[in-house]
Amino acid sequence: MEDKSNYSADNIQVLEGLEAVRKRPAMYIGDVGARGLHHLVYEVVDNSIDEALAGFCKNITVTINPGESITVEDDGRGIPTGMHAKEGKSALEVVMTVLHAGGKFDKDTYKVSGGLHGVGVSCVNALSTLLRATVYRDGKIWQQEYSCGKPLYDVKIIGDSEKNGTTVYFEPDGSIFTTLEYKYDTIAARLRELSFLNKGITIHLFDNRPDEEGKLRQETFHSEGGLREFVLYLDGTRDKILPEPIYVEGEKNGVPVEVAMIYNNGYTENLHSYVNNINTIEGGTHVAGFRRALTRTLKAYADKEGLLKNVKIEISGDDFREGLTGVISVKVQEPQFEGQTKTKLGNSDVTGAVDQCVGEMLNNYLEENPREAKLIVQKVILAATARAAAKKAREMVQRKGALTGSGLPGKLTDCQETDPAQCEIYLVEGDSAGGTAKQGRNRVFQAILPLRGKILNVEKAMEHKIYENEEIKNMFTGLGVTIGTVEDAKALNLNKLRYHKIIIMTDADVDGSHIRTLILTLFFRYMKELLEFGYVYIAQPPLYLVKKGKEEEYCWTEAQRADAVMRIAKGTNPDTVGIQRYKGLGEMNAEQLWSTTMNPETRTLKRVNLDSAAEADRIFSMLMGDEVPPRREFIEANAKYAKIDA
Repeated sequence: MEDKSNYSADNIQVLEGLEAVRKRPAMYIGDVGARGLHHLVYEVVDNSIDEALAGFCKNITVTINPGESITVEDDGRGIPTGMHAKEGKSALEVVMTVLHAGGKFDKDTYKVSGGLHGVGVSCVNALSTLLRATVYRDGKIWQQEYSCGKPLYDVKIIGDSEKNGTTVYFEPDGSIFTTLEYKYDTIAARLRELSFLNKGITIHLFDNRPDEEGKLRQETFHSEGGLREFVLYLDGTRDKILPEPIYVEGEKNGVPVEVAMIYNNGYTENLHSYVNNINTIEGGTHVAGFRRALTRTLKAYADKEGLLKNVKIEISGDDFREGLTGVISVKVQEPQFEGQTKTKLGNSDVTGAVDQCVGEMLNNYLEENPREAKLIVQKVILAATARAAAKKAREMVQRKGALTGSGLPGKLTDCQETDPAQCEIYLVEGDSAGGTAKQGRNRVFQAILPLRGKILNVEKAMEHKIYENEEIKNMFTGLGVTIGTVEDAKALNLNKLRYHKIIIMTDADVDGSHIRTLILTLFFRYMKELLEFGYVYIAQPPLYLVKKGKEEEYCWTEAQRADAVMRIAKGTNPDTVGIQRYKGLGEMNAEQLWSTTMNPETRTLKRVNLDSAAEADRIFSMLMGDEVPPRREFIEANAKYAKIDA
């Protein structure tokens, strides 16, 4: 028998080269699911963007190949191929096989560089069964191939060429990733974002995987207006109160700052911030500087012009940001990231740089555009009035909890476990399905909160109306969350969150989809932190039960149903096999609901990720907002994907 208690020097493992990446991939790319898979593309594209930021690259092409491989090509200078003095091998091989190696660490080469984790293309190499790097420079074509991060041969010259640039082809390792399917829309959203953040660059996207009709998709992203065009794109589905965005561009203390903002008739703040092209979803010092400048400058102007003299309500910083859509982009040489998801900027000097830039240029705008300035101040006063009403409504929700003992809504059937990390709550459509779920659940760790019908569409409602809605009040009190922290009056306080799995479980029909979207809209607009920390999930109840005699099989897709029918029919007429279509959760008994949808051993849950807050903002406003034309265009463009059940 081996002595497990003997802990000696022999137990210490040293992982050579890129073995550490393959051993613990999630440490380097976030996870090994869809998000990590797509992160590989972004790491390679970031190298090309760095070349563009340095002024040497104008065109980037990303191709999704059949078989789910990726090709990224740019017209930059090309990765150096000469011998690296310290490593004793080609610089190309060093970049591709050594962690934390590359030009981005030399500030003479790249003043700033993108990429959140700083591991670069070598990490992509480690997690690919095959990666081929082709470099065009010095009149030659250089190439090297790798498998799981290890070179298959020395860097060699394979031809002559007058062009410059780098092409990287890679095949993700199926033994590491839980999915190998690239989503065109996910990649397109990130490339569109990069084109806005880096004006003048042209990014091409090709999908060479034919769709059901045999067609290929492609798009080109190019922006000359940069952030100006970005905010107009994000706000395209809203009713704007300014004719053009307010635009700020400058440099303070060595920090380039670019800001674009516009006001609309909505009730939420939609602020998106970036550092070196990284989406800082938790904000940070650059956001703090922007908010400080905005509040100070607008209030000073309004006071000077006497626009607030008849206002009896105290105006807060939140009021200056209601109905604001803005994008902040800063370039920082040595960014310090912190926060739960490492996407919060911590550099203290950036606050002052953004504050100065925004304050100066916003003051000039207000002085030169008095009509627009008055519209903004009127919007602020309206927001302050509504906020006072919303505060009372919020206090009623939170006071309800204090006055009723446990503070839990009557419809909530709670679980026995008290550790939030072990608890999950199902938000269930309707009392009928809620009753079935209560019978079928595991009462130790599963709670059930039935929702009556469709909740309020928060995209069209003033804030105080939201907190007065009974179903929404039940969700706030049931989850144990409150609105308002010391730092941010509108932030969600998660200190008393009672469940770390919040599972939306609705019927598999149009109404169920609508209810799910309404709940997600509420979470995105007023409980975004739940999405950022990965607490929200969507249940996947089966669509069909295929049954013949004692044989039965649940199916979640049309393909599974067809396959099950053929296997269970076993040569007999498939039309005589029993097929039950579940259109509602209430059509299943408690045992069926547990075994297919609620049992952690057998169920499938979809976690709701916030990969692009900017794109999510645009889609929610388009689907759930007041403007009809953008929604009509979306429906017409996507109608061909709709399927109608017989």
